[in-house]
Amino acid sequence: MTTDIAIHVQNLSKCYHIYDAPRDRLKQFVLPRLQRLAGLPPKQYFREFWALKDISFEIKKGETVGIIGRNGSGKSTLLQMICGTLNPTSGSVQTYGRIAALLELGSGFNPEFTGRENVYMNAAVLGLSNEEIDKRFDDIVAFADISDFIGQPVKTYSSGMMVRLAFAVIAHVDADILVIDEALAVGDAFFTQKCMRYLRNFMKTGTVLFVSHDTGAVVNLCNKAVLLDHGQIKASGTPKQVTELYLETLYESSQGDIQIDKTDLSASNEYHTDLEYKDAREALINGSTLRNDIEVFKFEPEKSGFGTDIAVISSVVLRSSDGAPLSWAVGGEDVILEIRCKAHEQILRPIVGFQFKDRLGQVVFTDNTYLSYQFNSPTVDAGNELIAKFEFRLPILPTGDYSVTVALAEGTQENHVQHHWMHEALIVRVHASSVCQGLVGIPMKAICLYIPNGGSNG
Repeated sequence: MTTDIAIHVQNLSKCYHIYDAPRDRLKQFVLPRLQRLAGLPPKQYFREFWALKDISFEIKKGETVGIIGRNGSGKSTLLQMICGTLNPTSGSVQTYGRIAALLELGSGFNPEFTGRENVYMNAAVLGLSNEEIDKRFDDIVAFADISDFIGQPVKTYSSGMMVRLAFAVIAHVDADILVIDEALAVGDAFFTQKCMRYLRNFMKTGTVLFVSHDTGAVVNLCNKAVLLDHGQIKASGTPKQVTELYLETLYESSQGDIQIDKTDLSASNEYHTDLEYKDAREALINGSTLRNDIEVFKFEPEKSGFGTDIAVISSVVLRSSDGAPLSWAVGGEDVILEIRCKAHEQILRPIVGFQFKDRLGQVVFTDNTYLSYQFNSPTVDAGNELIAKFEFRLPILPTGDYSVTVALAEGTQENHVQHHWMHEALIVRVHASSVCQGLVGIPMKAICLYIPNGGSNG
């Protein structure tokens, strides 16, 4: 085993025995032994449920790895075995360094003990001496920000207070490996931001194993992701690739196998090939030296996606405010995103939407047609075309590559069927000569700095 490995999981499996009735437990305990003594083959009175089956992977020191998957896919079971709170049926887990874990809400806390007593007990379990806990106790309480309740029994705490105290403990035990299982979703916005600042600082030197249904958090925090499905690893790789596959499996679970036949996409894209593209920078080239130039690449119908194939997206074009297709756009200017779709069967309540993403797959901004047409949605007959247009002002963007993911669905915002979801349907590249800080910049109409009441303005 090399010294740069933090977690090594080899052929890990976990099987649970499922009994249909309480009496079956007693039968399983007694009858198979009697059957063997009588020379009969023993009968099994339970069903096997494999929460994990033959899982193997390695996590290097300093990596931040996200574990994603639907409910029941084995995520929490995996984390519990890595932390040593659950024994595997077969296989092995090796960890190198001190592990601090935030698993189920309140795990590791005695509800009858006070917050103070639980801090000492929890920190001692994680390997700190009483002297070390004494030195850090005030910092733990300050981080949790529940000083008025630290002397009260934990059973009187709200879920948010419980998370605050649990995270405050693991943040002060000098762990090498941090394991977090969705618990941060309970905290309020201010505490979540505090935790994120701590995590980003910890990630500079430590190893993080992070479970969440929030794909945006996985993309934002992690440099690797693993997708679990029915107790097995379905995929591992970059967060962007894995979260896209996760999204596809979510729709597959409710809609069945929904891979798109890409030959239909090529055939439905005929009108798009003869467009004359416009460079929106032409009017600004002589008037401004600081711009946010955005190169727009042509729509590629062969991009990966999924859907029912009842309807397909045939074209995605970024246009200027006068309708001309753009090869170059400028941040801060008005544009139109046009999405064309072709129906193979009748669609009663179409929804067309898009997500504008950065190179990591983080959604920068997004919208769809549902709210605008929820009470007067058009019906699209088989063979007809549907066109959606989104008119907006492009934000100022940092230099880099971006993509537009588009989708065509049918139904409502909460309950719909994806007919075609296309990843990276449109690629744009930002060449910025102006300075943009943050995810996006907003075109300012004016910026003023002055001293009122007759003061000197320089």
